[in-house]
Amino acid sequence: MLFIIIITTLIISIRGFKNLSFFNKYKFNVGSIMKGDNYRMFSSGFLHVDYNHLFFNLFTLFVFSSSILNQLGEIYYLGIYIVSLYFGNYYTLKHYKNQNFYSAVGASGAVSGIVYSSILLFPEMKLVFIFFPIPLPSYVFGIGYILYSIYGMKKNNDNIGHTAHLGGAISGTLITILIEPSIIVNQTWLVVFLIFPFLFLYKRK
Repeated sequence: MLFIIIITTLIISIRGFKNLSFFNKYKFNVGSIMKGDNYRMFSSGFLHVDYNHLFFNLFTLFVFSSSILNQLGEIYYLGIYIVSLYFGNYYTLKHYKNQNFYSAVGASGAVSGIVYSSILLFPEMKLVFIFFPIPLPSYVFGIGYILYSIYGMKKNNDNIGHTAHLGGAISGTLITILIEPSIIVNQTWLVVFLIFPFLFLYKRK
């Protein structure tokens, strides 16, 4: 399932890089969606701004997916991915509903949902990056990922779906808790810790 998503995203994103009309037809655009192009709520999740954006999303997806697949299976994994993708764009649509020209692309919502789901299931998982060789707890990465998204959303100077990161993270968190409600009791501190950036966001509005 993971590799089907990755290959599909690669093919569609690369075509979007080479074909501007294709890119514009399937990207997230508030005005177009409000007029009835609802397919953009999903299609935009398979397009990306450039190769860096594409690589970052797919790399992050690859790192965090295996834990969910092993713990919950492919059906729940696909459900988290699709619902987070949609809810991420839905949150974006509501946030920018008065800006008809707002556009964005990326698997941002879906990836954020997977990231937060994985963190809730395996909070002790450690991540090691080439540029930062010290093992980093997954929940620290999750917080940084969302803070970056909040920063990007407030700057609003690119076509990356930063707002979708937030919607996807909320979706991934809620779905995972519904699937594994014991998380609330066993990982109360983690749930509170992960929602802190969202409180910061609304406080700053």
